This record gives sequence, structure tokens and C-alpha cells, in this order.
Amino acid sequence: QVQLVESGGGLVQAGGSLRLSCAASGRIFHINAMGWYRQAPGEQRELVAAITSGSTTDYADSVKGRFTISRDDAKNTVLLQMNSLKPEDTGVYYCNARVEVSSLPYSEYDYWGQGTQVTVSS
Repeated sequence: QVQLVESGGGLVQAGGSLRLSCAASGRIFHINAMGWYRQAPGEQRELVAAITSGSTTDYADSVKGRFTISRDDAKNTVLLQMNSLKPEDTGVYYCNARVEVSSLPYSEYDYWGQGTQVTVSS
């Protein structure tokens, strides 16, 4: 019903920058929280940054001051600007969105993108 498509990953040297984008489409009544998670090889998926529909943001301690999350509700898009990248930021980055698919109660669902690889070389 709802699709999330990520873009913007790639290979970058330490200290460099990347910007990830995630666009939601499909049966969308309203998007509540959106966020970015990452998963390094052999590790669990962890929250990187999140933003509510009121634009309140939350960041993992490891990325505070380096990453910025933002959203464009007109385009159903969430962005993650990543600066001063470190090798430990390497992983697959997943977009997440909590979407209400109708005005009816209990119509909120969690959706995930397919993931985009970010590799930071030292």
C-alpha cells in the first residue's frame, strides 16, 4: 500500500558528506514520524535519527552535531544530511515511516525502505 524509496548512498572518504533521501508513495492519509536506521555487518539495526510530524527531532548520540534530519511533507520526503562522516558510520541505511492509510482509527502502519549502502573509507 505504501512504498518507501531511498537514494543517495555511496562510497565516501572519512570527513566527507552524503545526503540520503526517502520518498513515500501510495495510499497515504498522513505521515506521522519518519526516521533513518542503520545496520552494520553483524550488528543490530539502530536508530540514527527521527523526526515527528511536528518536526521534533531525535538523534543517536554518535551522530549528534554531524547529521541533520528534515522532512518535506508536500513531497512526503525525509532527508538525512550526513557531514563529517566516519568509518563507523558505514552500514545499510533504512528509511522508516509511520503512515496513516486512512482517517479511520487504528490505521497507522510501519513501513520500511529497501535500504541504501553507505560506506565510509578511512
